[in-house]
Formats: sequence, C-alpha cells, structure tokens
Amino acid sequence: MDKQTLSFQAEVKQILHLVTHSLYSNKEIFLRELVSNASDACDKLRFEALDKPELFEDAPNLEVRVFFDAEKKTITIRDNGIGMSADEAVSHLGTIAKSGTREFMNKLEGDQKKDANLIGQFGVGFYSGFIVADRMTVETRRAGAKPEEGVRWTSEGTGDFEVETITRAERGTDVILHLREGEEEFLSAWKLKSVISKYSDHISLPVLMPKTKWDDEKKDTVPTEEWEMVNKAAALWTRSKSDITDTEYQAFYKQISYDQEAPLAYTHNRVEGRSEYTQLLYVPAKAPFDLWNRDKRGGVKLYVKRVFIMDDAEALMPVYLRFVKGVIDSADLPLNVSRELLQESRDVKAIREGSTKRVLGMLEALADSDNAEERDKYAKFWGEFGAVLKEGIGEDHANQERLAKLLRFASTHADSGVSFADYVKRMKEGQEEIYYITADTLSAAKNSPQLEIFRKKGLEVLLLTDRVDEWMLSHLFEFDGKPLQSVAKGGVDLGKLQDEEEKKQAEATAEAFKPTLDKLKEALKDRAKDVRTTTRLVDSPACIVVEEGDMSSHLARLLKQSGQAAPAGKPILEVNAEHALVKRLDGMSQGEGSFDELAHILFDQALLAEGGQLEDPAAYVARVNRLLVAA
Repeated sequence: MDKQTLSFQAEVKQILHLVTHSLYSNKEIFLRELVSNASDACDKLRFEALDKPELFEDAPNLEVRVFFDAEKKTITIRDNGIGMSADEAVSHLGTIAKSGTREFMNKLEGDQKKDANLIGQFGVGFYSGFIVADRMTVETRRAGAKPEEGVRWTSEGTGDFEVETITRAERGTDVILHLREGEEEFLSAWKLKSVISKYSDHISLPVLMPKTKWDDEKKDTVPTEEWEMVNKAAALWTRSKSDITDTEYQAFYKQISYDQEAPLAYTHNRVEGRSEYTQLLYVPAKAPFDLWNRDKRGGVKLYVKRVFIMDDAEALMPVYLRFVKGVIDSADLPLNVSRELLQESRDVKAIREGSTKRVLGMLEALADSDNAEERDKYAKFWGEFGAVLKEGIGEDHANQERLAKLLRFASTHADSGVSFADYVKRMKEGQEEIYYITADTLSAAKNSPQLEIFRKKGLEVLLLTDRVDEWMLSHLFEFDGKPLQSVAKGGVDLGKLQDEEEKKQAEATAEAFKPTLDKLKEALKDRAKDVRTTTRLVDSPACIVVEEGDMSSHLARLLKQSGQAAPAGKPILEVNAEHALVKRLDGMSQGEGSFDELAHILFDQALLAEGGQLEDPAAYVARVNRLLVAA
C-alpha cells in the first residue's frame, strides 16, 4: 500500500484537541495508558493463540519494552502482542466506535478538565501520547501476517494521519513518541522507571528497560544493551495476603479502575472446594457517572489460570453490585470460555454466589463495625450506591434478608442513616407495623399531611424518596416479622396505639358528618373514589390516599414520567372534620355554587400537598380567585 493521508473521525479531532489542551496537570499518565495498551495487545495474542498457537511465531515469551533516544527526543513503547493490520490501524487509531465518546468530551469540557483518570476510563488512552508528543509514529504487524504486511501510521495530532505499508520482521507494535519542546524530563531512565513502578507495577507481563551505567564524559547515566525488568510482573491476587501492603492493594485498584481515589473497602480470598478461584474485589468510594446507564457493561475482570479472558464479566457479579471492581481468577473454567458459556456454567454460578456473599460481608463489616470511622465509610457508601443496592431486594431473593439489614433511610426522627433494626428498637409499645411514606423529595415526604397523626403520637415514619423505592417495596413486605405499612394507603388503624375514647369520637364524628360527606362524594364523583373522615389529619383539611393493595399515587406519577401508562383509578379523599375549612362546608347547601368550588379546591390542595400534579391548573387558579373575590 502506498502512503495514504486520511482524516480523523470528527470525534477524534475534538478529543485530540481536549487531550493536548486539558490534561496537562498529570502528563505522566501517557505512559500508563500506552503500557496498558501494550499489555492488552499481549493478552489478546495469548487468547487468540489458544486456538492458533502458530500466532506466537518464534517468540512465545510476551513482553513490553520501553526505551528512549535522547538525541532524537523519542520514547518508544514496544510490545510483541497481537499487532494490527492496515485496516485495523486505520480503524483503531483513526475512529472511535464507542458510545461514551460524547460523555468523555463533556466531562473534559466541564468542571473536571484536569481529571487525567477520564482518558483511560473511556478507552481513548492511545491519544494521551499527544500530551507530551507533537508527533506519534506507530509501526506494527499483525501476528500471523507476512513481514511485508507491516504498517506505519503517523500523525501530528491535528486533522490527518498517514498510513503506509512497511516491511517488519517482528509481530507486535512500536509506539514512537516524538516529544515536543519542554518535555525532556521524560528522556530519563529514572523518570520512566518511576512512572512504570507507580502505574504499571502489577501488569502481569514483564516491562523491560535498558540497564544504565554512569558515563563520566556525559556526567550522566546512559542506557546499555542489557535489559532489566522494572515491574514486579506478578499478578497481585496470586500473592499471599500477608505479603501485600495496603498501599499495593490501593495501587492495584487504581490501575484496574482508572479511579484516582482509594477504595472504601476490599476483600482478597482464595476459595477452594468444588470450584477453585481467587477473588480480589473492591468497593469504590465514588459512583461513576454512568452507574445508571443500562447499556454500560459492568462486572469484574476474569482470568483463567492467570490468563486474561475478558473485562466486565457480568455473569460473575449480580447487576445490583455492578459498582464492584476487581479480579476473579478461576482454576476450573476452560481457557477459551465465552460469554455464552459464562451464562450457563455451574462453576460460574458458584463463583457468582460466593463473590456476592463476600461483597455483602464487606458491607456488613463496615455497617456493623464498632469503629466510628468504618461506620462513616458505610454512610459514604450508602450515599453513593444505596439506591443501586436496593435493586437487590427484588433481584436476589436468596440474600434479601441480608440486604434488608443493609438498607438505610431518612425518617421523621433522623435525616439519614436509619436502618430497619434502628426503627424496630424505637417502636412504641403496642406498635405492630413499620410505617413508611414514599415521595419525590425528602421535603415533600417530611411535610406530607399523612404524617400528622403519627407525628402527634411520636410514631417514627420512614421517608423513602429514591425512584427505586416503590419497586423495592413490591418485593419487601416485612422485616423481623414486622409488616411494612404505607401511611398513604388504606384507613388509619393504629391498633393498640389508639385508645377506645379516640375510636368512639372518630365514629361519632363520621356519623355526624355523613350528610356533608354524601354531598362531597356527589360533587367529586368524577375525581374521587370515595370521601371519608379521618383521624390521620391534625392541621390539614384533607389528604389523598389509595386503597390497600392499589398502586400508590407516587408510583403512578413515576410511571407517567417514564412514558408508561398507569392503571386508571381514582384516589380517596380523606377530610379532617375538625378543620375550619371543612366545618365551613358542613354549613353549606349542595346547591350552592361555592360548595362545589370549595370541594374541588379541597381535592386539588390535597393532591398538591402529596406531590401530585393538577390536570387543569388554570381551573384551580380560577376557583381560588373567585373565592378570594367573593371573600
């Protein structure tokens, strides 16, 4: 192929501009990314060679070499991995077929311009070379191809790149960085070794650099023709726990997660029995921005007998634990395991169950710790991942009881951190149910009229405001034998907490108020399923509730917001017969126009108070205005 000049994909042009102008605060990450890419290329060769051992050619030992030329001002990262064909070079280095490209650019353009972590997270690490280089050359040949099918790719990181055919005896890839002015600090063996040690120490392949010796004439160290390994090249998870420091565990986490913050917790275990595997699992401190993106693949890295098989092995971790990072290395799975086989394997099921229990055990240790610092870590975890963990209540019935103990809520007694166990300890004598309310916001839940009688009697109510809560409650019905009861469903029955005198008074009020209730039912027949008096209200004139077993108003709103049709149904209007506004209705005749006006205003206000939306806001405003003018 003669030399061709091609244009970068539009997104690549934008990324190149952002990379060279925004990621200047941590320039050394270019070496981390390019060494990681070289290691990945070797892993891919090892995987493909399972079926085609001839791809190893005459060089079965996989390695990465890093060296520099001070006179030419170049740094070269060389691997003897899978390499690229001409088409692959154009495709991989000139375009990005990745859904996260737009988010990557938005992030860099936003408040996190200097977040070097982002570049690896979005799979555009190759372009980090342009942070320090004004020109990059890639010379490569795919394993199994003829020497004359080598490829040279060259670009200055602007709008174009050149591709031409070359003769290359060795398979694999050389990435050559031509450093720009001012980046000479990287033309140092000590500097390159320190960066490799910092970021790439745990890569399972040897990373080699030329040995150096002192040159009296140059008054500096110079490279020799001997090579030495500058990383440990031992898979961290295969080492004994007693030999690994906390710093090493954290460094490994940062390498595999592209997260610059230390993890909240980790667990490292070797499991023996019917299935043998090693797990090194981490709980991050911060939720990724795409945690709720259903298209994003989640999961841990899968190795089989230390051979890398795949990233994001979703079958090894339930979806509700998709935030967990780490490595699982199995001794039992076949080396050519596929995603399809992972879904069906009995061994994988055993690994998944064992890993799930380990993660839940980690979280329980934090949540139940006597150490305040550990409990604070769990509070931080809950703030980041609590809503995701709630999904497990419906998805993982086998661990539902353990998960229920890990749940935390706000309540009328505390703004956060209330567990079911805390709630049960504080239950009043004679209280038989755990009371809760769902709402769009904490403020809406706290100020709901339905809480008034509970607040008056000092009864704690859990305030649930996550969108997942309604779905979760369709799977969780009790805790520790205590049924969960919505304060916005059914009639108020406080059982032993309501004395006989209160019950008799409520019955007498309902009987005396019956004529007015009948008139209200007639006035609101198109909007309310029923109208009744209630003891749940203290200060408010009315509230909206639904029958026990019916869909809550909050869930109906969530369905509507997501474009789904909620089952047609009318709510119940409960009125406080002791409220002045309701007493005024009691003295009005059905035929009076203002009775119907006031009845509709009462209903609309109750709907608004519980977070609902009016079907006809203008009609409500007009009714209120007419009453104000009349007053």
